[in-house]
Amino acid sequence: MTDSAPMIPPPARRWAWIRLGVGFAAAVGVAVAIGVPSALLDNPFFVRMTPVPWWSYAAWAVTSVLSGVLAATYVHAPSSAPRAPGRAGVVANIGSVLAVGCPVCNKLIVAALGVSGALGVWAPMQPVLAAASLAVLGWALWRRLSTLRSCPAGMSPAPMTGARPEPFAGQR
Repeated sequence: MTDSAPMIPPPARRWAWIRLGVGFAAAVGVAVAIGVPSALLDNPFFVRMTPVPWWSYAAWAVTSVLSGVLAATYVHAPSSAPRAPGRAGVVANIGSVLAVGCPVCNKLIVAALGVSGALGVWAPMQPVLAAASLAVLGWALWRRLSTLRSCPAGMSPAPMTGARPEPFAGQR
């Protein structure tokens, strides 16, 4: 007789699927959170008063993908990893919202610069802000991935036998 018990995936494979799911959900969430208020996605709640420039769609898509990958790195990660990349990711997403949004629809910009300033000063700065926010988001992801691949502070590298790393002699 054969055993008909369901096959349970190994923990590493299960965490990979969970990370994939979290990354996908975060990417979709960021896409909706940026796309709806900026009217990149047609919706009945927000109407854009200026046409959408071509680069807004590219910045929106890249922001969503990078944010999803960054969010996936926080699933089942060591707690000793720094939180600075996560904060930089939040700041970069806010920058992306400001970069792809309608310059005339942003009440803070209109209050500070007026409508002509929003169109004449803010609108030309938006592609620069988009590039800067994508650079910060890319840096946050690079920093997060490089930190996850490095050894924790105070630990010696694991020997080739597969054993757990031991603390240095002075740190026991």
